[in-house]
Amino acid sequence: MKKDIHIPIVENVFLAAVQEWSDDFMEKVWYVYLVNDSDFDLDSVMVVSKAFGTVDGEMKQTSFLRHAFTQIPKISVAKIEMIEKSVLRLNNEFMVTYFIGNTLYDKKFIFKAQSISPDYVEEVPILFVDGVIVR
Repeated sequence: MKKDIHIPIVENVFLAAVQEWSDDFMEKVWYVYLVNDSDFDLDSVMVVSKAFGTVDGEMKQTSFLRHAFTQIPKISVAKIEMIEKSVLRLNNEFMVTYFIGNTLYDKKFIFKAQSISPDYVEEVPILFVDGVIVR
């Protein structure tokens, strides 16, 4: 029975954390983008995020944030959320679920603790700015 279950592989869809200026905070802050670098539109996209980890020997976890997008066209990006400075030292997890046609795809992306930093940037496809990518 298990051999009959087909679990599709997520390809050319990933997350990128990009540092941008915020007039509200009067400093650069990190924003997470969902990047669709595929040849297909993503339909009924759902993103659930949380941060978790150990700080000073104590387990910490944030509440869940949920985001929904009707469609993310091929070769495009969608801004998901800002990551507050205090949670950069935690693991930031994003569960992404979407349809391509009638096929459901899902994948868990994790920015490891302290990995969202200028030390780990590379050029983000489609955006053409420096950011931290997790595939």
